[in-house]
Amino acid sequence: MHLIKRIAAITLTLGLSAGLVGCGFHLKGTNPAIAPIAYNKLQLAMPNNSNTQDLEKKLGMYLTAAGVQMSNSSDAYVLRVLDYTPRRLELNGRLVETLLRLTVTFQIEDQQGRPVTEPRTLTATRSYQYDVATVNTDDQENRYLSQILVDDLAQQITRQLSSNRLPKLPVAQTTPAQSQ
Repeated sequence: MHLIKRIAAITLTLGLSAGLVGCGFHLKGTNPAIAPIAYNKLQLAMPNNSNTQDLEKKLGMYLTAAGVQMSNSSDAYVLRVLDYTPRRLELNGRLVETLLRLTVTFQIEDQQGRPVTEPRTLTATRSYQYDVATVNTDDQENRYLSQILVDDLAQQITRQLSSNRLPKLPVAQTTPAQSQ
């Protein structure tokens, strides 16, 4: 009787495992082979805003964890952040609602500075409310949520890069012989 229970448990475990593998389930890890071969070595190029330091730090951390080697060498592709736009909107009333929005546009460039991918724009949004009659925690909440927005966008960029979801620029349709 004990042998039958053991065989049933093994059969059930193998059946469930086969079902998970069959439906495409896999554990998420930090496998260096996740990033596309072409972008395994990257250099970050940020706009000249003083606000982009946090994004640069987070991108470096998440890209390194995804298996991308951060390098300043001449053979590295460049992840260029074209636009970094934080916005803050306030709706005043009895309660003040603050809407924070961060938009980042980026593209991948080759070693000569030519774009390889189309520019991609990502946006993250958070909001919070506070009563002006009570103790004002607006600055603390604003700083905290701004960090959350930067972290969220750095993760989105890393996921899109490591899953190769960036659309490539179309190759010119004419050949050198046709253009003469």
